[in-house]
Amino acid sequence: AGARFGVVWGMENPQYYAKGEPDFIDPPSVRRAACHRFVAEEVKVTREAAGLLDAGVYARYEVSGPGAAAWLDHLLAARLPEVGRARLAPMLAPSGKLMGDLSVTCLADERFWLVGSYYLQEWHLRWFRDHLPARGVNLENLSESHLAVSLSGPRSRDILAALTRKPVDSARIPFLGTAELDLGPVRAQVLRMSLTGELGYEITVPALQQRTLWSALMEAGSPLGMRPIGMRAQDSLRLEKGYGVWSLEFAPSYTPGMSGLDRFIDWAKPDFVGRAAALTERDSKPPQRLVLLSVDSADADVLGREPIFVGDRRVGFVTSGTYGHHVQQSLALAYVDTDVLEAGAEDLAVAILGRPCPARWLREVPYDPAGFRLRG
Repeated sequence: AGARFGVVWGMENPQYYAKGEPDFIDPPSVRRAACHRFVAEEVKVTREAAGLLDAGVYARYEVSGPGAAAWLDHLLAARLPEVGRARLAPMLAPSGKLMGDLSVTCLADERFWLVGSYYLQEWHLRWFRDHLPARGVNLENLSESHLAVSLSGPRSRDILAALTRKPVDSARIPFLGTAELDLGPVRAQVLRMSLTGELGYEITVPALQQRTLWSALMEAGSPLGMRPIGMRAQDSLRLEKGYGVWSLEFAPSYTPGMSGLDRFIDWAKPDFVGRAAALTERDSKPPQRLVLLSVDSADADVLGREPIFVGDRRVGFVTSGTYGHHVQQSLALAYVDTDVLEAGAEDLAVAILGRPCPARWLREVPYDPAGFRLRG
């Protein structure tokens, strides 16, 4: 298919597809890459039809047993979802710092799936095992035995419908809903969730069936305009929605209040790991907050860790960024001093290739700020 691979924390993964150009080479550059045009096309396809992404860079764990719900309710800061639903769930240390930005899906009474970053498996497993009770909770790492693909775009529901006899409308699979479906020759767990900001699904199957699933989706989706996409297109799509990811926007040095993950905390829960520290932060204010910036740069985008200035004062730093191909803006997620944001964040500048580039704080995301496409 013309995939050009890169490495995501040790996992080979398609970065983009140089379709029809087998001799294409992307020379190293600190400016916008030669592959820019391929990424732009993948973004366009996803916004207008559908994109299919290999989502093998995520870890998956199954938690089950008579004590599963009680254990997870204590370990995670979010309210647990009902059967057939999912939630985004920050996991905190006693200090209130982040231990993970997980999704938790309730497949049945006392049976849950947790999904997080693939490269954090050993770290998270140590944390889980350190908190496991002596009995009543079974923990299984499914990261090698199961793999997923991400299907997103306005035609994604039509593509699912072409492969199954079961209904896939919003009543059957609402936003953050899950269902087990036969998709062509494979049985899959389908979760309606998307990092692109479009109607989308994470589709998980046993690892040995992933290629069969991919082929079935390509056969059903290609006539509807679907194409495979790479990680660079997903980065462009997620930045247009202001979505952060672990190791960039979320890390153990940040808190829920800094990162914006506090909106997923269930403050009514009487107890969870890190609750006291999180309450203290909620009643004060964090020194910095994560915001989305539009950067005035003609031929280069941020790579990460660039300083942000107001005049001669450094007031923050970039966590990640890229070119938003659909909204046609250079975008950056960044931590900026809270007092600067409260003052209006005027006259921000981001250093790119040694030059200060004017930056504007986007109070709302530039693509579908109301989330109609995601929830439609």
